[in-house]
Amino acid sequence: MILGIIPNITKTDIVKAVDIIAKDLFDADLEFYICNSLLKMSNNFTDNLKKCDYLDLYELIKKSDIIISIGGDGTMLNTAYLVRNSKIPIIGVNLGKLGFLAELDVKSFREFIPEIKSKNFIIEERIALSAFINSNELYAINDIVIDKGAWSKMIELTIKIDEDYVSTFAADGIIIATPTGSTGYSLSAGGPIITPKSDVITLSPIAPHTLTMRPLVISSEQKITIIAHSLLGKINVSCDGQRSEIYDSPLEVAIAKSDNNVRLIHSKNTNYFEILRSKLFWGLDVRKVNN
Repeated sequence: MILGIIPNITKTDIVKAVDIIAKDLFDADLEFYICNSLLKMSNNFTDNLKKCDYLDLYELIKKSDIIISIGGDGTMLNTAYLVRNSKIPIIGVNLGKLGFLAELDVKSFREFIPEIKSKNFIIEERIALSAFINSNELYAINDIVIDKGAWSKMIELTIKIDEDYVSTFAADGIIIATPTGSTGYSLSAGGPIITPKSDVITLSPIAPHTLTMRPLVISSEQKITIIAHSLLGKINVSCDGQRSEIYDSPLEVAIAKSDNNVRLIHSKNTNYFEILRSKLFWGLDVRKVNN
């Protein structure tokens, strides 16, 4: 088994974290490579990091059986995008704030190594989204957002599901989210929490100018068409809050479940609802917590 480490070199303690993880992998006699982006930080390398093997990102992805993403949830999303055309599963190590996707920290990763060696873990398949704009295909693990961008006025949005007309309304935009993305931007916009095993897609309007336009949950086998009009003449489309493009209005976006799922590695001791409670304080009675 070969492990590939993709670190987020913008994180303050990234060299220290990779150093600790690399030492733990050496001690466990596991073969691994580190993405050569870390070499930009080589002035801070320990003797341990100097003896590690480094590969170009795409060579590392080709050689690895498992990818270790070190950073946070945003790093996990970026890593999942990078490996989207492969079947490589990802382990997330969190150095960020929330750590909802990247569940492990440096200490718990060390405790997880025996499970890696024995392959005693769960690989969870999560759906992703593909969006088609003219001849361009976009990919998202969390969500695809169609919005007004820098324009201060609302845009007009028309939704069709499987060619059936659903609604036309004015809003700041709309979020099309996977179950993974249901605890992100969609949640902030009033969308429901969807458990990862659910095979559905959520549509959550952003500040709609009507009290009756509420979030909608549909089967992931259904096809979505969004037609957006802006008086400014421009529409913004972003994927996972990381890849954003501006298009001319009117814009038609076709969205469907992607053929490339995301594969996340979890410990058998991981419980999704426990993560909801500990990370998002979901379902907790604040009166009892404060007491």
